[in-house]
Amino acid sequence: MDEIGYLHLKPGQTPPELGVGPFKAVVVIDQAVTSEWRHLVSAWLVRSGCLYMMAWGPDCSLWDDSVDHANLAEFDYGDVPDDKFVMTTWHDSEPLSEAFWFAAHNAHHPDVKLKRTLIVDIAQGDRRRQLLAEYDQAAHAKI
Repeated sequence: MDEIGYLHLKPGQTPPELGVGPFKAVVVIDQAVTSEWRHLVSAWLVRSGCLYMMAWGPDCSLWDDSVDHANLAEFDYGDVPDDKFVMTTWHDSEPLSEAFWFAAHNAHHPDVKLKRTLIVDIAQGDRRRQLLAEYDQAAHAKI
């Protein structure tokens, strides 16, 4: 099973340096944020090595677009190398458990093996224990 991590970000907070190498991220959005901050976090995800981003919650399709644009901007809107292309999905009409299941079982990069998953929780309060437990339950569920 993949290594699972958790990062709580309050809306407007500057994201930390990660240094974890290639990973997939599940961005769990608990509340609306400004487009400027969404762009900042999207660029940070790309620079940090995120190669598969799944967004869930309010405005999750905007996160999908924002990460796509950040990936293109990282390469001056030219050709993106296959091993640097960020896959993106959004999950607005399904429960979080299904997005977590998708992350655990179906989110694979075509060119890079991703052994780490980071839950990026955009909320006022830290929900580490709850979201890690929900991810674990979804990852072990049979569908």
